[in-house]
Amino acid sequence: MDQKYRIQNVENIPSPALVVYLPLVQQNIERAIATVDGNVSKLRPHAKTHKTAEIIKMEREAGILKHKCATLREAEMLAQGGIEDILIAYQMVGPNINRFLSLQQRYPNADFKVIVDHQEPVTALSAAAEKLGLSVKVMLDLDVGMHRTGVPVGDTAVEIYDAINQSDSLQPWGLHVYDGHIHDEDLTARKDACNQSLAQVEKMQALLSAKGLAVPLIVMGGTPTFPVYAETPGVEASPGTFIFHDYGYTNRYPDLGFIPAALLLSRVISIPTPNLVTLDLGHKAIAADPDGVRGIILNIENAEVDKQHEEHWAVNVPKGTPIQIGQEVYVCPTHICPCVALHPFYYVIDADGYCQGTWEVTARNRSLS
Repeated sequence: MDQKYRIQNVENIPSPALVVYLPLVQQNIERAIATVDGNVSKLRPHAKTHKTAEIIKMEREAGILKHKCATLREAEMLAQGGIEDILIAYQMVGPNINRFLSLQQRYPNADFKVIVDHQEPVTALSAAAEKLGLSVKVMLDLDVGMHRTGVPVGDTAVEIYDAINQSDSLQPWGLHVYDGHIHDEDLTARKDACNQSLAQVEKMQALLSAKGLAVPLIVMGGTPTFPVYAETPGVEASPGTFIFHDYGYTNRYPDLGFIPAALLLSRVISIPTPNLVTLDLGHKAIAADPDGVRGIILNIENAEVDKQHEEHWAVNVPKGTPIQIGQEVYVCPTHICPCVALHPFYYVIDADGYCQGTWEVTARNRSLS
């Protein structure tokens, strides 16, 4: 195992636990800034991976002053951390409309933006904001191929954007594009896929321009496509996973240059057979996402993860592997984002490899303060 992950006072950390290596987080922040060639105005990192107030402070101290998020609690955490430019990349419906407007009222110094992809939320948000005498910046969520949310380029998209423009309480504020369907491991192929997304954005801009509708802001992408949009004029890039990174992205996209900065600390709790050990790392501590291998064991050679249950994870090991009950096992998760959401706090590790306490996963819960 790479010695940078060895925790010197590991005996003080109960398992299973999420551990975060602060020097590596700092390196990832610096790598993100280098990717945009130092132009932090192009960076709008997503808070959904870390959900942590202290990480926001680290990013702010590095000069990153605008962020993207998915939940109202994440938006509140950002506002409480002094961030004044906040994009909530999630359509407000039902009670969340008034919850969002209340948030905007409570943090008047924060420049909030939300997204829409349908006429009904536009109408509902417009009416609620008008009743409170508020003005809301609204971006159109454009579907360029993922087919999860968003509206395709075309007349319907123009009509929705124009409806925002026609509202007395809403301001049309540009386009939001998430391209999570782009999974090409080869960077050239990834660039080609991004260019297809950009072509759709340009077409949408032309349609809106023909109607006299301005597009003040374009926010695109996630971590895999970050290097492409970092070089694209007029586009803000919004990577999220990069801050902690994980095995999945490290394995598939080595060109990104980020380092896994968060691991799961587990221990051997049983040795049922000479070829099988059981860890205290069930799917309540490491995300059951994606299907298949959910994490890679770093400090047991040729270990192969097997069946997982709520509080247990069986691991196959070669015969003769030296294993002891209580032995620490370091696991790099395949997908870090949902892992963080399983833990109310994580242990922070300093540059010398010592645990220096815990940081709360501030926005893990949905309720507003």
